[in-house]
Amino acid sequence: MYEAWQTAHGTFVKAIAEADTDAAFAALAALKEPVTTFFETVMVMAEDEAVRRNRLALLALIADDVKAFADFTKLVG
Repeated sequence: MYEAWQTAHGTFVKAIAEADTDAAFAALAALKEPVTTFFETVMVMAEDEAVRRNRLALLALIADDVKAFADFTKLVG
């Protein structure tokens, strides 16, 4: 998933710099399958503390990009 994030992040940063919100959203959306697969196949809260920290750090990188795009907590359902 790290490689997928690196690719998406590069595209995302470029799109944000160019104010291309469609491309920025598409870059984040490209992470849907890798994130789904990650949660289905990986134990994030592994017993090994270093492994757990690395996995949580990767998820934090993705969350940071999502938060940079929009504050989804402001959406009203």
